Amino acid sequence: WGLLLLAVALGATAAARCPAPCVCDNLRAHVLCLNGSLTAIPDTIPELTRELDLRGNSFMVIPARAFLATPYLTHLDLQHCKVEKLEEGAFRGLGRLVYLNLASNGIVLLYQESLDGLSSLQQLILEGNRIEEIQPGAFGHLGSLTVLDLRANALVYLPDMVFQGLQVLRWLRLSRNALHVLGSEAFAALPALRRLSLDHNELQALPGEALARLDRASWLDLGHNPITYVAEEALAMASLRHLFLDHASLQDVAPDAFARSPQLRILDLRENQLQGLPPLAGVGGLVRVSLDGNPLLCSCLLRPFHKWLTRARVQAEGACAAPPTLRGRSLDSLKSPEMRCSRLWPPPSPPAPLEQPRPAGSKQCPRGCVCSPDFHHGSCENRNLQEIPRDFPEDTRLLDLRRNSFRTVPPDAFPGLKELVSLHLQRCSISVLHPGALRGLDSLVYLYLTDNHLSTLAPAAFEGAPQLAYLDLDHNAFTRVPASTFQLLPNLISLHLQHNAIGELAEGDLAGARGLRWLYLAGNAIRHIAPAALAPTKMLEKLQLEGNHLLEVPTAALWGLSALTELKLSRNPIKHMGDSVFLPVASSLQHLYLDNMGLEWISPHAFTGLGPKIRSLYLESNKMSNIPDMSNFTGLEILNLQDVPFHCDCQLLPLRRWINKLNLHIGATCGSPEEAKGLKVKLSTTFQTCPGWGQGKAGETNPNKTKAASKSSKKKRSGKSSDRGFSKSRA
Repeated sequence: WGLLLLAVALGATAAARCPAPCVCDNLRAHVLCLNGSLTAIPDTIPELTRELDLRGNSFMVIPARAFLATPYLTHLDLQHCKVEKLEEGAFRGLGRLVYLNLASNGIVLLYQESLDGLSSLQQLILEGNRIEEIQPGAFGHLGSLTVLDLRANALVYLPDMVFQGLQVLRWLRLSRNALHVLGSEAFAALPALRRLSLDHNELQALPGEALARLDRASWLDLGHNPITYVAEEALAMASLRHLFLDHASLQDVAPDAFARSPQLRILDLRENQLQGLPPLAGVGGLVRVSLDGNPLLCSCLLRPFHKWLTRARVQAEGACAAPPTLRGRSLDSLKSPEMRCSRLWPPPSPPAPLEQPRPAGSKQCPRGCVCSPDFHHGSCENRNLQEIPRDFPEDTRLLDLRRNSFRTVPPDAFPGLKELVSLHLQRCSISVLHPGALRGLDSLVYLYLTDNHLSTLAPAAFEGAPQLAYLDLDHNAFTRVPASTFQLLPNLISLHLQHNAIGELAEGDLAGARGLRWLYLAGNAIRHIAPAALAPTKMLEKLQLEGNHLLEVPTAALWGLSALTELKLSRNPIKHMGDSVFLPVASSLQHLYLDNMGLEWISPHAFTGLGPKIRSLYLESNKMSNIPDMSNFTGLEILNLQDVPFHCDCQLLPLRRWINKLNLHIGATCGSPEEAKGLKVKLSTTFQTCPGWGQGKAGETNPNKTKAASKSSKKKRSGKSSDRGFSKSRA
């Protein structure tokens, strides 16, 4: 009895300490604080909690030692929490944590100590952030990690030894980034890796040197990369069994391309541009080759490959595209005499000779700086330098010059650094970037000019850096977008201009930025966006305009942005939202942020065209007097309606019925009448007096009913057209 009373007492204490917006299950030591309005990690979470789910909050920054009060955590979920920065030591004290999910946030950089203290962590999910660069040592304290998920970020470059410390990692997921440069030692510190996902990137050649370090990897996915040719002995992976090169741009494969991967069993070459293959040498264990979707020319020149298939007992999947007499015939149904040479098959163009790596330069490291030959890094951070130092080693790839006082960057400021990939010039009091300042930086991908005093840029400011893909100009003094400067940047992917003083987006401001995917303009003073201002950016995927002075949705400027998946308009003083305001991007939009705008009225037709593709919709902290019908938003994962003062009368019943069918935490509460104030819309009893309440109640008990059925039943019950929306009345 004593132990029972103690357990009850402890449970009561824990319950008393459960934070207000959370649900605490003390028996299982689980705490859920889903889709709430939390802006900081609660400090009253029960100490013995093992699983903490904080999805859908608004933390922005995870500060140092944020979880010291919960040292027994084993699982932590921070998905969709708008996190942009992990401070050094953010997770210190969580030595028992085995699972950490940070997916779908806005993290840009992983610092050296961001993940310190997670010695037991086994799974780290960072999918769907904006990570552009990983600093050396970022994973150095994760000695137990087995799965690292970095899918759908903004990585272009992987430096040498970037994964150092991950001694037991078994699966590395790098799909859907923009990788096109891999250091030769990028994977050198992964002795236990079994599975590597590099699909959906921008690799133009098979990164054989980097992959050769993976002695034990058995599964490699390189599909959906623009690789055109696989050269002789291009892949030396002793344990590789499954290789995916599907949906690439392959035109030819050398006979001994895979000779140094003798364990290969499955080779996927679907949907390429191959007219044929030679007999493949050194792959005695090969079981299947998939060639579906290639323009196979079944002439006499394909006979050697066909005979090899039979002799080696390899199953081939694929069909002839030519000649016409054999079109559609499967490879395994062909006989040698049928493959005639009535037409010559043009031999493939020989591959361009591989460029031999240059020997490292012999120059000394500038005085007062630190150069790391192992990582090809140079650093002069915070040395009170007045001029940009020279004489860095010629093979330097990352140069950190932050927190100095350069004031200007002169022409030809970085001589001899043709291999430089990442240049950090944050907080250097720079007010002038002279034309030709970056001349000679042929490999530069990342340029960070954050927190300087730049107010204008010359058209030739970026001359000589044609590979530049990530440009950070936030926290400067621009009053308008520096027009004409992007003409020299055909590979620009990401442009950061947030927290300047830009007043408008004019036509021509973004001329030349035809490959731009992410545009960040938050925290400016933008009042107007010209209809053609975004016209050059037809590949744009993310447009962030939060915290500006827009008075209406810039609908006219959105036409032509057929790839846009994310639009942020939060914290703009948009009071009214008219018909079809998102129609130009309705076919692609997935994430829409309309929170904290003081929104008073939304047209019932405002969301025309939007539907199942919408995954997250943020409408919290507004004052709208109606909610459009969203019953066809069947793909919703997040819907936030917190701090909206709903008037819970019978006109709100359709909304109440709809949200009751969603398996989501929505946060909708009643603002009136007085007897319902503060109650969740789902729980308010005021609807029980409404006509049709009894019929609706039965339908609410089955959360698996389709939205279409729900919408149909609403029409029948109310006799009203669904385009009236979910409205409220204060009358």
